[in-house]
Amino acid sequence: MTRPSPSGAPGAATDRAVKAARALPTADQILRAPKVLLHDHLDGGLRPATVAELARDAGYTGLPESDPEKLGIWFREAADSGSLERYLETFAHTTAVMQSRDALFRVASECAQDLAADGVVYAEVRYAPEQHLEGGLGLEEVVEAVNDGFREGERLAAAEGRRIKVGALLTAMRHAARSLEIATLANAYRDRGVVGFDIAGAEAGFPPTRHLEAFEYLKRENNHFTIHAGEAFGLPSIWEALQWCGADRLGHGVRIIDDITVADDGTVSLGRLASYVRDKRIPLELCPTSNLQTGAASSYAEHPIGLLSRLKFRCTVNTDNRLMSGTTMSREFGHLVDVFGYTLDDLQWFTTNGMKSAFLPFDQRLAMINEVIKPRYAELRAEWLFQGA
Repeated sequence: MTRPSPSGAPGAATDRAVKAARALPTADQILRAPKVLLHDHLDGGLRPATVAELARDAGYTGLPESDPEKLGIWFREAADSGSLERYLETFAHTTAVMQSRDALFRVASECAQDLAADGVVYAEVRYAPEQHLEGGLGLEEVVEAVNDGFREGERLAAAEGRRIKVGALLTAMRHAARSLEIATLANAYRDRGVVGFDIAGAEAGFPPTRHLEAFEYLKRENNHFTIHAGEAFGLPSIWEALQWCGADRLGHGVRIIDDITVADDGTVSLGRLASYVRDKRIPLELCPTSNLQTGAASSYAEHPIGLLSRLKFRCTVNTDNRLMSGTTMSREFGHLVDVFGYTLDDLQWFTTNGMKSAFLPFDQRLAMINEVIKPRYAELRAEWLFQGA
C-alpha cells in the first residue's frame, strides 16, 4: 500500500511532481514555451539570406559577403567587439537594403513569422523611420509599410498554428534632431499598430535630455515611451531617462547594477536610484547576449540579470538584435537556464514580467497572461504526468 503524503496525495507521485518542478527545461520545452519580447530592433533581425537578396535587388554593393551563411557569421563577428559604437556600425548594411516599401514589408513580415516560430506570442519591435527615407519614401509610408508587413506576418504565422501579436515602437536617433517629429508620428499611428516611442543610438555625448521636448509631448498625449539607457553609459543616463524624461521602461538598464553593492558576506545594499527602480517596478529590458557583445557584461554567469532577478527587479529578457547577436528568445532563455539553473517557473516569471510591462491596454495584457501564458506554462509543467511511472 502506498503511504500517503501529508496532503493526502500518493508520495511517489508527489516526489515526481517536485522533481519535475525543479528540473531544468529541455531545449524543446524552451522553444515551445510562450515568450514576450519587448526589445528587438527590426533592422537588427533580418535573415542573412534576405539581406543578400535585398542588396542584389537594390544594387547595393557594400556587403562584406554575398553568401548568406558567411554573411551571418560576419555580422555576428563584427558585432562581437565589446564596443557599442562598433556594434552600431553593422546596421549601415541592414538599413541600406531597407529603403523601399517592398523591402520594409518583407522584413517586417519575416520578423513576425520568425518570432512566432520561436514561440513568441507578443512582441514590440522597434525601428527608426528616419533611417529608411533614402529611396524616396516619406515617414508615413515607412510606418505603413512596416505595419502592413507585421499584419501579414501575423496572418501567415497564424495559418501555421502560431499566433503572435506584434506592436511597433517608433525610434528617434539620439544624435539627430527629429525626435519631436518621430514622437508626433508615433502618436498619430498609436491606434494603427504603433504602441510607443523610443530613442536609440550611442549614449555617450547624447543624453536623453536632449529630447525633452519629445518626451514632454508624449506625456501630454498620455502615450508610452521607453528610452535606451544604462547600456554603454552608466547611472547618469538611467537617472536622466527616469527623473527628467519620465521613461516608462529602461531599454537595457543593465548598468543599474552600478548602484548595488554586494558585501563580502553576501549582504546586498541598494543605492537610492536602484531602490527607486525596484520600488517603482520600472521594467528593465535586459538583453544578455547583446550586453556581452557591447561590453556591458563579461559573461552570462556574471550578467547582472542573476542578481537583479534575485532581488526581484522587474526583469525582462530580450534579444535586441537577432542577426548581430546570432540569437533568439529561446537561445537567450537557454543560456540563462544553463548558467543560473532557471526552471519553467522562472521562465514564466520573466515572461509575465514582459507582458505586465507591455505597451498594451491593461485588459489585453491581463488576457494574454491568464489565457495564453499561464495555461501554456502549466501544460509544459504537467508533461511529467504522461511520461509513465
